[in-house]
Amino acid sequence: MGKVGDKLKAGRGIWDFNNIDHSRFENHITKSVPGYLEGHNYITFLSDFFIRGNSRVYDIGCSTGNLISKLSNYNYKKEKVEFIGIEPVAKFKKQFLKNVNLTKKNTHSFSYINKSIENLKLKECDMINSYYTLQFIKPKFRQIIIDQIYSKLVWGGGFFFFEKVRGIDARFHEMINLAYLEYKSKVGYTNDEIFSKMLSLKGTLEPYTTTENLNFLKRAGFKDITLIYKNLCFEGILAIK
Repeated sequence: MGKVGDKLKAGRGIWDFNNIDHSRFENHITKSVPGYLEGHNYITFLSDFFIRGNSRVYDIGCSTGNLISKLSNYNYKKEKVEFIGIEPVAKFKKQFLKNVNLTKKNTHSFSYINKSIENLKLKECDMINSYYTLQFIKPKFRQIIIDQIYSKLVWGGGFFFFEKVRGIDARFHEMINLAYLEYKSKVGYTNDEIFSKMLSLKGTLEPYTTTENLNFLKRAGFKDITLIYKNLCFEGILAIK
């Protein structure tokens, strides 16, 4: 097991969200992904267009529930909003409950579904988030998942789709990847930690290009699609049904 930073460890090709210190996860991911919290902010600001009273909102791969708690607080005055976190790692539930219990006292409800999205049937909803999640799901399930997302969104509902992406060609991929490695060094990770993290994600994290992600959305039926965030190899897309 190699050290991957922030007192976390992982072996080659076996990055596993079940076997990390879940109390340290939020700090690790915030440092590792440029603009991680900014992406949360943009989703929150844009949620006014989709969340109303009695809305249902899904967060796929909700982990600690941090984004759900922000959305709840931002939409505090909208009554009876149902927030549903989908997370296959049961150990995140403690942090999830801690975060949602810190939200303002209101009529919102919170659920933690301990399942992977490919094994779950969604209900009709107004908004769905997938925040750096599908990149960890086997490619054979991704189109099926996005098809279901499209089918369960109400007309005018929003899908926030954030992913790490590959470069459009070998030259740009190398340039952007090297810049990202320098970023990780600048925020304090050692060369050994950076290399160990890369090895741990081998065969576990499989990003696609921007074009491939857009094709997933278009095949599902989405026609209104725009890029709302870009930072090196990290992108956020908003698709509206």
